[in-house]
Amino acid sequence: MVCWGLEAYGTDEQKEKYLKPLASGEIHGGFCLSEPEAGSDATSQKTTAIDKGDHYLLNGTKNWITNGNSGDIFIVIAQTDIEKGHRGINALIVTKDMEGFQVGKKEDKLGIRGSDTHSLMFQDVKVPKENRIGEDGFGFKFAMKTLAGGRIGIAAQALGIASGAYELALQYSKERKAFGTEIKNHQAIQFKLADMATRIEATRLFCLKAAWLKDQGLPYDQASSMAKLYASETAMWVTTEAVQIHGGYGFVKEYHVERLMRDAKITQIYEGTSEVQRIVISRNVLKD
Repeated sequence: MVCWGLEAYGTDEQKEKYLKPLASGEIHGGFCLSEPEAGSDATSQKTTAIDKGDHYLLNGTKNWITNGNSGDIFIVIAQTDIEKGHRGINALIVTKDMEGFQVGKKEDKLGIRGSDTHSLMFQDVKVPKENRIGEDGFGFKFAMKTLAGGRIGIAAQALGIASGAYELALQYSKERKAFGTEIKNHQAIQFKLADMATRIEATRLFCLKAAWLKDQGLPYDQASSMAKLYASETAMWVTTEAVQIHGGYGFVKEYHVERLMRDAKITQIYEGTSEVQRIVISRNVLKD
């Protein structure tokens, strides 16, 4: 999300200074939108970036930040002019070495436990004006455009989780015996596998369509929301069924389907909950 946002909307100087080392893997980045009181409602930003002439004075807290501790630069969405609402929001490039930048504790999460997720705090952080992305007030639009593309990535993540769970369940069904035969020979299991395979294939096509539209420079907001919604719902359903096929073994950590089930849940939440995706889709299908 950080790289694409800089590539699409950053200045030549910003790309040279930040995008090149990000793309090479020399440094890592994080995208800072969510707050303690601003999750799905991204317009309710409490983090402020007060215009001080040649710099902004940044204050606030961001939650659930991937690469929170390991990241080097962060794109922070902050309110500059409260009276303008979402038109008064800016996107700022903030580096970890700026005075007043603090990293909170690592979150103890249900799933994706390998992800470096932290809260970030900003106390009178001086951010140079040249670190603003786009024109003054462009921040909210920037965040929404970046999220729309990022949702394709989350859809692909959910697809991978679902596919992995399906493959494990399929293999297990060929090895586990019950009532004198491998459980793959029982229609109850066969129908589960058939439904899993069908939903995964549909998810794959959703992801490919959204990615193709984005690559072609065509409108993809609706397609990315559809892909993310369907993929995340599929991932949760498929992983639950994979645990069921494994029976009691699916409930223990020795068999990896329980981890995939825990990992699947976040795909229904971050970068726009399933409810938010339905809002985006319904607005698109109902517009004149």
